[in-house]
Amino acid sequence: MPRAYSNIDVKRLIDDHQDLRKKLERVIDLPNVYIDAIKAAADKLVANEVLKILADIPIDALNKEKKGIRIKALLNRGYENIADIASLGTYELASIHGISGDTAFTIRRIVEDIIEDTEKNIKIKLSIDNKTVEATELVRAISGYRMVLAYSEEAKKIQNKNNKQIEYAIEDIKPATGTIRWLFTSRANKKKADEAYSLLKQQIDGDYKQRIDEIALSVDHIDNRMPSEVWGDFQRNPIDFVNILEHFVPGVLGTNDGKYGLPEELLREIQDEAFFPDGLLCELRPYQEIGVKYILHQEKVLLGDEMGLGKTIQAIATMVSLKNTGATHFVIVCPASVIINWCREIGEKSKLRVTKVHGSGRSSAINSWMRTGGVAVTTYETTGAFKLTENFRFSMLVVDEAHYIKNPGAIRSVNVRKLAMHAERMLFMTGTALENKVSEMVELISVLQPDIAFQIKGMEYLSAAPQFRKLVAPVYYRRKREDVLPELPEKTEIKEWCTLGIEEEQIYEQAVLRKHYADARRVSWNVDDIQNSAKARRLMELVQDAEEEGRKVLVFSFFLDTIQKVKELLGRQCLNPINGSITPQRRQEIIDEFDKAPAGTVLAAQIQSGGTGLNIQSASVVIICEPQLKPSIENQAISRVNRMGQVRNVIVYRLLCENTIDEKIVSLLAQKQEIFDAFADKSEAVEQQKQEIDHASFGHLIEEEIKRINAKNNLTKKDVEDI
Repeated sequence: MPRAYSNIDVKRLIDDHQDLRKKLERVIDLPNVYIDAIKAAADKLVANEVLKILADIPIDALNKEKKGIRIKALLNRGYENIADIASLGTYELASIHGISGDTAFTIRRIVEDIIEDTEKNIKIKLSIDNKTVEATELVRAISGYRMVLAYSEEAKKIQNKNNKQIEYAIEDIKPATGTIRWLFTSRANKKKADEAYSLLKQQIDGDYKQRIDEIALSVDHIDNRMPSEVWGDFQRNPIDFVNILEHFVPGVLGTNDGKYGLPEELLREIQDEAFFPDGLLCELRPYQEIGVKYILHQEKVLLGDEMGLGKTIQAIATMVSLKNTGATHFVIVCPASVIINWCREIGEKSKLRVTKVHGSGRSSAINSWMRTGGVAVTTYETTGAFKLTENFRFSMLVVDEAHYIKNPGAIRSVNVRKLAMHAERMLFMTGTALENKVSEMVELISVLQPDIAFQIKGMEYLSAAPQFRKLVAPVYYRRKREDVLPELPEKTEIKEWCTLGIEEEQIYEQAVLRKHYADARRVSWNVDDIQNSAKARRLMELVQDAEEEGRKVLVFSFFLDTIQKVKELLGRQCLNPINGSITPQRRQEIIDEFDKAPAGTVLAAQIQSGGTGLNIQSASVVIICEPQLKPSIENQAISRVNRMGQVRNVIVYRLLCENTIDEKIVSLLAQKQEIFDAFADKSEAVEQQKQEIDHASFGHLIEEEIKRINAKNNLTKKDVEDI
């Protein structure tokens, strides 16, 4: 019986499969291509930074060793700095009139020494504020690597699944490639060839070829992306970018040797500790992963990282790892002002179940948590509600702002210690430096590891000594921002979610229902007694944390009334506020006073007035009291602090209230930003797309809030009309 296909059909089919195999192999190897690109781009960026520094070194530096080099001869040829002669070889230098061959060798040696010393100290920094050609090339390479990884893995799976089968089929069909050969092929092998043809044809006509072609097309588009796309990828995933760069080009970011202040023997043990991140929905920085392993290995510890280093995410990652090894129940104790932040962070950054234990339903919440497990998040004031049986044990107790229980006689301290008796592991957290408060440190450590507390008691005078640090290393771990984050941009932005009290909620709802836009935006700040404001309480805590870290604070609000209340709240700690009625001369006087003031000092300013024309680098913490309708105003205000001359990393806190217009403003602005980023390189789209929220848009948000409040309060139409 004649074949249903020709020799040409067979050869074409084999060629098609070989092409597909090459496509798969290319995609599989692409990560290596991008790794090489990352290394090359990093080297280029470093070289560019070196040249910038060399350009600032005058040619006179050649004579620092008093070699008697004729500098004038170089100047006469237009060589003014080391960068000008960095690329010149010995022969080129010797060809300059007045420079002998011996002198040329000397100059070359000195220049190479300067270049080597400069390279040792160069540490690159990726920042959206520094989108140079070289930086963009590096970001493009890292972004490409991130994208091709998934395609490469899929290509491997396709290859592993089909490779042998296709190889055997190609071997079986070879007799059909020639007429003479086919005539001398046995009936059994002809049958095999027919089956092989059907299989190979089915693969070409089906999903196999289609998916490989789709993958190949997708990876081809990766390098064609606009700069805004690759920088947008970086902005959304900075930690992932930094981790990749750190992995393939160690040391280029200026991070330390990885010890992070731990004794070498203890560090080795901690590095070997197993960490199981399945269910963690974010990337950890290397220092954060070391922190998690430290907590897991030591079991009962005090984490004292500086504010902004991610103590919260380290706690969440620890709980995730423990859950993956069988742990079921966790408890977090925190100040009431941050309970909503904890609940949100756990929900956004992990798959852990969260139960808020606070308010009137706390007893039923505790019972639910005991039955179903997960993370119970509660406040210091509510810890007394945990009436646990003697034999009930839970996996880990996390105590945030642990310095709250430094007084052992306080009720909250007693209740937390009772709770701790049921915990298999404990993590105390504080951003307050305890090295200079050894008595407080001893008190906290006595709950965690009494033996160590006994050893360090009375050693206040040795708190800065190496032997003291070695003693506390098994229980107390603190890292500073400059030690672990030299590579990241100077700015860290944090949303601080607050929960309204009864009075605040009533005032806010009345403002919304009456469509008093300004009053609705002043949520939490328009209470009669500022002490009852959730945002005010959180602001006070942030100011206290800043003072503990030796930082000054800049507070911004759109509303003059809010600024006045901040001043009233902080008293002498807050300088005279800056607003539109202050003359330029008086503004500068206030700023000069702020520059000379001690840590913990606060300067409050209306964001429209204080957001432009000021340089306030002595502040490194910015607190924005309410979300602004124009992001450009916020950015201008933050740039007053985060600018050239700022010697500390800047932390920006945005005070927000859940279930209010704050949520809707933040959400809408985020949507607008995504649209803006998507079309940032298309001038027409930029012109059409406004990032700000106009009056009409804000009105729509208010209407949505009215519907939500009416539904919540179950108001009838008549009730609404009576308001």
